[in-house]
Amino acid sequence: MLYLVPTPIGNLEDMTYRAVSVLNSVSVILAEDTRTSKRLMDKYEITTRLESFHAHNEHKKLANVVERLRGGEAMALISDAGSPGISDPGYLLIREAIAENIPLTSLPGPTALIPAMVMSGLPCDKFHYEGFLPQKKGKQKRLTYLLALQNPFILYESPFRVVKTLKKILEMTEVPRKVCVTREISKIHEENIRGSLDEVIAELERRPSIKGEIVIVVEGATGKVPH
Repeated sequence: MLYLVPTPIGNLEDMTYRAVSVLNSVSVILAEDTRTSKRLMDKYEITTRLESFHAHNEHKKLANVVERLRGGEAMALISDAGSPGISDPGYLLIREAIAENIPLTSLPGPTALIPAMVMSGLPCDKFHYEGFLPQKKGKQKRLTYLLALQNPFILYESPFRVVKTLKKILEMTEVPRKVCVTREISKIHEENIRGSLDEVIAELERRPSIKGEIVIVVEGATGKVPH
């Protein structure tokens, strides 16, 4: 059995009772970064063995992990924060588990995109999740596509690139757009910076530095969700 277990994106108290129970019950926890996950395990007194499984070694370790699952071993997959597979490692193992008819289940739990969308103040019954934009080739093409959507879209971005990305969106859009930049979700310094693109850019540029995990929500092309 393979369990996909979301972990807190900020506040460690966002763990569910079921997540703790599952992590205690499996024989091994596949972790994106064992050092990061160790802090979470210590808080909840989870003593299950951690094993490294991340974007740089998943191809090498995949066959062995799948073979152990086929042999009856129960494993949990976690990322550093949030839900495995959502802008995090996990897809390859999930695909192979399904191909090998290995039972799997995903626990519901923390992810940054939903609270950011809800707190943006933009219509949230329909939206597009994009995740991280390409860093070089293809970035402009993706933004052209996203800016034509009638529903809000969601980006993950580095604090070092957030202003540059917002300026690029402002440069490419033909009509004023509302935007919300959310950072540090569920942490002490959680913040939502809302306004027009130029207002939010000006606010961020006034700051000596921008820190934390960043989610950008951009208004759709029509300014509302179509009916």
